[in-house]
Parts: sequence; structure tokens; C-alpha cells
Amino acid sequence: MRQDQPPSRPPLSAAALTEQIVRPGSLWREVSVATRTGSTNADLAARARDGAPEGLVLAAEEQTAGRGRMGRSWLSPPRAALTFSVLFRPVSVPPARRGWLPLLAGVATATAVRQVSGLDAQLKWPNDVLLGPGKLAGVLAEQSGDAVVVGIGINVSTARDELPATGAASWPATSLLLEGSASLDRERLLGRILGEAERWYLAWRGTDPPGDPRASGLRAAYLSLCATVGRDVRVEFPAGTACHGTATGIDADGRLVVAAPDGQITVGAGDVRHVR
Repeated sequence: MRQDQPPSRPPLSAAALTEQIVRPGSLWREVSVATRTGSTNADLAARARDGAPEGLVLAAEEQTAGRGRMGRSWLSPPRAALTFSVLFRPVSVPPARRGWLPLLAGVATATAVRQVSGLDAQLKWPNDVLLGPGKLAGVLAEQSGDAVVVGIGINVSTARDELPATGAASWPATSLLLEGSASLDRERLLGRILGEAERWYLAWRGTDPPGDPRASGLRAAYLSLCATVGRDVRVEFPAGTACHGTATGIDADGRLVVAAPDGQITVGAGDVRHVR
């Protein structure tokens, strides 16, 4: 098959996914698949406001109002991507430490992509998944009361002419198809991501005190996959300012530590670009 031509795109099966991941004592309680929706994050946030418990998973075959970080839109042809959201309620974790949740989701996604595809997936802080010079996946975490909804979008069978156009300063998009993945099975990939996310979430939440990234091993796992730490970076802040420096680490709250010419700074929110 030519890599610039999409393969067949079978639908996700909520029943098969439920059988795979929902079991007594597990984090996951329910898996749903929507044929078409605006945003799985918005849908689960609404359920969270209505008191839904953690452990819900909502996948969509097509999103019409999908969103990424920094207010960017995220669109994909039907069944070409794996787009889903999960609902957490980390009430025992101090609010500052909940910044690790999107990083945790990045670790789970990159690890599962490596397992399923055989490709060297890495993370760009905070949670973009990279394959070589291309962005494969992104994570968006949004708080709703004491709940956190984490949405993940992964380009799976997206052909080159189906990828979104990117400006010269943007990280170019790619897909598992274009990178020669050993598998394009979205159900298998989703099952692996949810398995990894459950493992890391329970370990992270279960430390004493809860949410300790060192004691849980989450910080070490993140750094082992992170392509940002050790790189020269440009950080663009939401207010429109920017700085250059060397990314030197990740602090206890999941923020990027940057050694800048004027001293060390910690970045909690911003668009980080690797300086090539």
C-alpha cells in the first residue's frame, strides 16, 4: 500500500473495548463511541458537571469542533484518527500537582504508540507526541470542578493530503500510516493507552502524599521519553512574550525548567519550540 493513500478504516467497537478494559476493580467504568460529535472533551465535561464518576471513556469517529492546546482547532477525516477523552477525579491530589495529568497522558500515549507501532515516539513538553520531526498526537486537559477531562487525538491512517496545513513556524503533522507503523489498529492502540494511563494514574494518585511524581516513577518515565529536556528552546507565552534558553528539567508540579540568559524560569503554560 502506498503511504500517501489511506487504508480501510473500520469503526471502533464499544463492546470490544469494554470487554478489553472494563473489569471489576479497574479504573475504567464505561466506554462509549460516538459516530459524530463536536468535542469529546466538551461532552465529558458536561457529564462531569452532572456528577459523573471518574473512569468514563468517550471516543468519537469524527469531531466537528475538536480543540488542541493554545486554542487551536483539531480536525480529521472520519475514522482516520483516534480521538477520545477520559474523565478523572483526582480529589486527593493537591491542585498544583494535578498539572501532571496531561504529562501522564503523554507518557501513556507515547508508550502505547511505541508498543503498537514499533516506532520511536517521543514527547515534546508538555504532552505532544512526536515521531521524528513530525507531530503525531496531542493532549488537552481541562478542569471541570474537581474533575479533569483529558482529550487525546492521534493521527492513525491519515494520508498526507488529509493532514492539516501548518504554517512555517508550526510543528508539521504526521500519522502512523506515513511513518510506516507496524499496525494501524485503533482499538488495539486505544486499549494499550488506557491500560498505561490506568497504571500510571493509580500509581501517581496512590503515593503518600498523593500525586508525588518522583515516588510514583512518573517523573522518571516522562524524562525517559522527553525530547525537550536538554534542548535549546523558544518559549512563547500566552501574553505574547517569548524567551530563549535551554530546557533543563521538569519541576515537582510538571512545569518546564528553562535556563534563560536572565536566569532560571519555570514554564507552566506556553508554546515550546525546539531550536534546531
